[in-house]
Amino acid sequence: MTTFWSTWICVLTIGSLIGLTWLLIGTRKGETKGSVDQTMGHSFDGIEEYDNPLPQWWFMLFAGTLVFAVGYLILYPGLGNWKGILPGYEDGWTGVHEWEKEMDKADARFGPIFAKFAAMPVEDVAKDPQALKMGGRLFASNCAVCHGSDAKGAFGFPNLADSDWRWGGDADTIKTTIMGGRMAAMPAWGEMLGDAGVKNVAAYVRHELAGLPLPADSSADLQAGQQTFSTMCIACHGPNGHGTEAMGAPNLTHPAGFIYGTSLAQLQQTIRHGRQGHMPAQNELLGNDKVQLLAAYVYSLSHGVGTERLQAEGKNE
Repeated sequence: MTTFWSTWICVLTIGSLIGLTWLLIGTRKGETKGSVDQTMGHSFDGIEEYDNPLPQWWFMLFAGTLVFAVGYLILYPGLGNWKGILPGYEDGWTGVHEWEKEMDKADARFGPIFAKFAAMPVEDVAKDPQALKMGGRLFASNCAVCHGSDAKGAFGFPNLADSDWRWGGDADTIKTTIMGGRMAAMPAWGEMLGDAGVKNVAAYVRHELAGLPLPADSSADLQAGQQTFSTMCIACHGPNGHGTEAMGAPNLTHPAGFIYGTSLAQLQQTIRHGRQGHMPAQNELLGNDKVQLLAAYVYSLSHGVGTERLQAEGKNE
């Protein structure tokens, strides 16, 4: 901020405080002492205003507000380039700096604990009850909004507590997914296949691969759907529909992994218009040590490592 604008803000702020103080004291001197029956000489719809002084509590509250304002402007920024006199804020007090100080305190306290678990394999961390509790809190704060508090997912978000994994469910892959995020893309086939082609391949996926029944009135050609699948879909999902983890293509023989729904209409929607999924990277937000704990917690959900012990301890607390 330039010197001119800093001076301008100081003049306005200090001038306003001085003016309010003068107004408060000046009007207080001219007040009538005690309650009187004298009115102000005017009436509004038959209601007259008495010439009584303001309550003492109101005057003290106003004066206290002015004192508070002066103290605040001394301690914190508010007068142009003035940074306040609070110690530890060489660049001035701000909400960001306050947050940074709190984070530094937390890192000093919990940093060694995070470092200890970061030096261990994820599989071993998943066996530690303390680590699972910490990972569970991280999950609740950063992941539950999409995957649910029970990690069982929602429409468009995968279930992390089962054995269906798009990119792989081993410990290292889970950590890689959390650290760097994932970008999944199911291309739209509507224009290429046409309405009949979409219906045929959707019926083939639902009935032949997922093993789910078709509606009684379905007129889809399963053989044609199989031919379309063998031509268009095997590059990602494989010849048997088991998926390809390297591409994030789901296993179509496991209906539990259909995060956009298993109904015929939902499958047609997916094939016709495609899907776009984005798992945001957590590396910059959480860092390696916290991601280590989070990965161990997620790993434990589907592998049952340490969860029974953790649940038992939770019941005893």
